[in-house]
Order: sequence, then C-alpha cells, then structure tokens
Amino acid sequence: MASLLFHLLLFFIFLCSIPAESADPLGDFCNNNINRSSSQISENIDGLLPLLVQGTILNGYTATSYGKAKDQVYGLAQCRADVSGKDCSSCIQDAAKEITNRCTDQADARIWYDFCFLRYDIKNFFGKVDVSIGIFYYNVENVTDPETFNKQLGALMDQITSQAAVPGNKGNGRGKTKLSPFLTLYALVQCTRDLPQLPCSQCLAIAIGNFPSFCDNRKGCRVLYSSCYVRYELYPFYFPLDSGEDLTNTSMTSYVSVVSKP
Repeated sequence: MASLLFHLLLFFIFLCSIPAESADPLGDFCNNNINRSSSQISENIDGLLPLLVQGTILNGYTATSYGKAKDQVYGLAQCRADVSGKDCSSCIQDAAKEITNRCTDQADARIWYDFCFLRYDIKNFFGKVDVSIGIFYYNVENVTDPETFNKQLGALMDQITSQAAVPGNKGNGRGKTKLSPFLTLYALVQCTRDLPQLPCSQCLAIAIGNFPSFCDNRKGCRVLYSSCYVRYELYPFYFPLDSGEDLTNTSMTSYVSVVSKP
C-alpha cells in the first residue's frame, strides 16, 4: 500500500508539472473490449504510469509491469531514438497524461506521438509483434517520377531496415538518398526495444508492405504500429541535422490519416 501511494504521489507531481497545452497525439486506441474489471486494475495502471515515465526519461525506453496475478498490468514506453532527452521527457509525460484522459475505462490502451509511444495492457505483450492496430499518414501530393522514386525508396528502406535488425542498433535505422541535385529522400524506421531481431524485421516488413496500399507514389508516409514505426519524407525530419539542413515542420493539413483496427 505504501508503495502504491508513493507512485501515485509521483504521478500526481508530474501531471501537475506538465503545461496545460500539449501537442496533439498522432493517434490513440482504447480497447473497449478490455475494460478495467476491478478497482485494483485501475490502481495498478496508476502505479504503472509513473514507472514508465521515469524509466523512459532515464533510458529512452522502458518495459515493466505493476501488480500481481490477474490484476497485473504490463506497460511499455519508448521515445524516438534520434530525439533529445528534453523532447523525450516532454513527450512521454504528455503521453501518460493524455492516455488517462482518453482511455479512462480501458485496460488496453496505446497512444502515439511524433517523438514517443506508450501502451499498457493486462496481457503480457513483451517480445511479440503487434500489428493489430495501424495508423497511416500519407501526403496528399504525388511524386512526379513514381518509377524512379519507388526504386530509390525501396533501396533506402532495405538499407535502414537492415540497420534496425543489428542488435547494437536497438531496432533503429535511418538514412537518406539523393533523388536529384535539389531533392533528397529521408527515411526512418524503429522497433520497440522489447522485440528480438527477427520479430523486429517482421514488423518492419509488414509496415513497409503497406506502402502500395496507403502511400503509393506519395511524397511522404508514416506507418505506426504498436511494435514498430516507419516514415519517409522529402524533407529532413530526424536528428542529427547535417550542415545546411533545417528541421522542417510541415503542416499536417497536407496529410490524410487512416486508422486500421481489428
């Protein structure tokens, strides 16, 4: 009981320290089929969230559980590998606050931001590929030379997914390729760090396999699953920036989102 009260106090403190206005998430999922069947599950979620926040601020990632037996809750949180510690901290605190606002009665919840991801569930999902929920963003504009673009995109994706599968890279891969003297293609992939090498590769292959359906010939695309993330753009969007590059904050009004649920 004392431990729970301590974590609730920490949770209250960090919620109060977050600015009132937060960035909007890219998407969320509250599983209405898995409700908080007991007050103990709700208490365990409240105890789990500050652990996820603390661990992610320290390490950029954490996967842990809270509670015992049938009321045990499992959680995972992770920041994008290229973002700063400050941006990671801000994002994961926003995520923990917003997920409790949006999924008040559910025991299976996920929330995606540009810089981070957070989820919890009463089922142990660690180490398992989860592509049951997909969020897709694609640019409404098409490229002018689809054949050349798709060939270069495929080669770049092969390169960075191979990077992500290397154990020392912790599921991360990113790179760029020149399409012309004036145009560069940027891409990033990332798995949640609980996934071993093979499941990470499987998740990324599934995500990239959606390109022909949702992002065919598009200037930009994001595929967000609970186990991996894939994105490409015709402007720099990840860190570190090379000399002469500026991080571009393109308006999301030029993008369309699609949510795929079971």
